Formats: sequence, C-alpha cells, structure tokens
Amino acid sequence: MTIAMMNLMEGSRDRVRDQRIEQAVPLVTPANMLEELPLRPELAEVVLRGRKDISAILDREDDRLLVVVGPCSVHDPEAARDYAQRLRAQVAQLGDELCVATRLYFENPRTTTGWKGMINDPHLDGSGDVNSGLRVARSLLLEVLGLGLPIGCEFLDPITPQYISDAVSWGAIGARTTESQIHRQLASGLSMPVGFKNGTDGNVGVAVDAVRAAAVSHAFAGIDPSGAPAILHTRGNPDCHIILRGGRGAPNYAAVPVADALQQLATAGLPARLVVDASHDNSGKDPRRQPSVVGDLAAQVARGNEAIVGVMLESFIVSGRQQLHAGEGLTYGQSITDACMSWEETVGVLDELAEAVRERRAGG
Repeated sequence: MTIAMMNLMEGSRDRVRDQRIEQAVPLVTPANMLEELPLRPELAEVVLRGRKDISAILDREDDRLLVVVGPCSVHDPEAARDYAQRLRAQVAQLGDELCVATRLYFENPRTTTGWKGMINDPHLDGSGDVNSGLRVARSLLLEVLGLGLPIGCEFLDPITPQYISDAVSWGAIGARTTESQIHRQLASGLSMPVGFKNGTDGNVGVAVDAVRAAAVSHAFAGIDPSGAPAILHTRGNPDCHIILRGGRGAPNYAAVPVADALQQLATAGLPARLVVDASHDNSGKDPRRQPSVVGDLAAQVARGNEAIVGVMLESFIVSGRQQLHAGEGLTYGQSITDACMSWEETVGVLDELAEAVRERRAGG
C-alpha cells in the first residue's frame, strides 16, 4: 500500500469517526486504582460479613430487617463521613434487629440533565474529572468500611464496578435501568446481592423479569482489571430481588400492592422477598412523608410479614434539598439531589423498624 493510499484512508477515518467527541482522556485502570487504594484484609472482612448477612436475610435464615440508609447521592465526602459516624452509633444499639448498610451512591441517573454524581463530576462544576471522582469514591468507601459498616451502592455505568464493587455489600439497579439488558447481565456477575427497582411507571413485572434474567449465566463485552477489553462470562446471581419504589406518583408500599408483587414473584417461580423504598414515588418525593411510609411498613412487619426483608431510606444530616449553583456555597449535610429526611427523623424511623422486628419475633 502506498503512502498516498494510507493517507487517504486515514483522512477518510477522520471524516467519519468521533465527529462529536471533544476530547478523549485516558482512564486510570482498575488494577492501578485498586493498588493505589487497596482493600485491606480487615476491610474485606466487613464487606464479606455484610454480604453474608444480607444473603441470610434474603433466605430467611436471619430474621433481621435490612435497612439501606443514607443520602440520595454523595456530593460532599466530609458530610458523608460525618453521617456514617452517626450511623455507627445507631447500629451498635439496633444490630440485633436491623442489618444496616450505609447508602453511598456515586452515580446519579438523570431523566434529562443535571449533576450526574460524584464519580462523573466530583468538583460539582461540570468538568467531568472521572479519574478524580473514582479516587474520591473509593477512598470514601474504604473509610466507611473502616467504621465497620457494610455499604449499599447503585451501579449505573457498567465499567464502574471494576473500580468499587469489591467494597460493596449490596447493590441496586435503578428504575431507569432495570429493563436494560446490559444491567441485567452486569448484576448476574456482581459478587453481592442486587436489588432491581420497579420501573418509573410503577411496573413491577420488569423488575421480576430482571431478577429472572440476572439469575442465569451471561457473556458480554466489558473490561478486565487491567483495563483491556474482555468477554466476561458470569455464573448468574441467585441473590437478586425486587425493590418497590412506586411509580408515576402512585405508591406501592401498602399491603395490597405488596401482596400483588409477591404474587408476581410466585408466578415467576421466584422467592417471596422484596425490599421497599420509602422514598421516591412511595413518599411522593416528599421526605416529610417517609416516616409515615415506614410506619405502614413497620406495621406490616410487626403483624408477621416475613416477605418484606428490607427498607430503603433517603436520609442526610439536614432535611430537604438544595439547588447546586455555580459559585454559591452549599448547606453542610443537605442533599443536592433528592430531598432527604433529617438525621433526627432517621433515628426515630430506625427505632420504629427495630421495634417492628421485635414484635414480629414475638408473634405479631
């Protein structure tokens, strides 16, 4: 091939490829990240204990209630550390009734536009410094594990788990991605229990389908720890379950929709187990209504409902939410995404859930 022909081919590629890519920044490899910020043996034990406990709750071998609690999405590592330290004190008092996982979400799915989470935008300025975001996220995960707390995390980008999943005890697939084949395949290979939320329209069937799909083996394109392209062959994940979060303004946490969800699981031949999200459409996205949602769920648990194996709560230090505006200061400990309950409200809610477990043990 002549030099002229080679130049012509190169010019042709330039005309048809990456026409809307402004720049390509090298991404740190998972192997380098894990070497830079290693999961020490004592932290790995926290992760493994959390996974074992949650699996036992799903299988009814442990009659405690799983509670995944924390801010909608982490934007301030300092405030997240503060929250986790407060949560540790509550866990020490309620550990016999509740298996508490700290909610540390670093990727924020958007219906249209907006801040996409700590990993994608750690500086809150739209700069897209993903390498720094991954470091901040992993560092925070290790710090929280150092407090002895297992961690719950939503997985959005299929590459991200290579960087952080070894530190996570419970995973979630969001309502916008439950129908995604990519995310069902991803869940089939994750090493922890994974919950699929019902669709944003309230459709529980898509979550049931996702649990079935993730339980079997898959092969799909991804990356290996060195960052090289690879075909990943999974074994399937038997610890997947559905998460009820309401949809289109309609809740599905009460006894009737819970029974309907359990019937759909039974029809599909799946275990009768579900987690209920007290936020999102189950609370009308109003954090002041989360305690009343929990009150209803606690009553169902206290009456002996064993299929409700877990509850999700959106909670932070300060109640409500705030807008993210360039150049303006932020209120410490208040969400910049979904509105959250305050810490004081959260303490009361955790106590109520623990009491419900005691009543269930006593026979309702």
